[in-house]
Amino acid sequence: MSDFLDILTHGRRFKAAVKELTADELREVAAKLDKVIVEKEEEAKAEEAANAERNARIAEILAQIENSGLSIEDFGDVAAAKPAPKKRAPRPPKYQITVDGELIQWTGQGRMPTVFKNQVDAGKSINDFLIPGME
Repeated sequence: MSDFLDILTHGRRFKAAVKELTADELREVAAKLDKVIVEKEEEAKAEEAANAERNARIAEILAQIENSGLSIEDFGDVAAAKPAPKKRAPRPPKYQITVDGELIQWTGQGRMPTVFKNQVDAGKSINDFLIPGME
């Protein structure tokens, strides 16, 4: 895509790229570019309006905070006191298989390891590989 943009934004390269087009084809290209430009301008206006509305709401809330005798710093302590979410402990393995003396374990979550998949495809049940006590 960057090659396309290089050609489109470089005068001589663009002229060389479109030299085989007729005047009517160039008008069609220009009309399509105009349509894209109008859409981009409308998107920018909509985004600007949304930001203005958001900023107005923020200003309104700040005014309410000031009218109540509070300050932003009062809220900083509350937000900072929130503890970080704790990370979940890893799941224990549920299945295991020994291949060439190497013990391979799997939790049963996510994509099935190839060694288990090969055994299941060969006709074994996944329950054959359950670790005793895990059900």
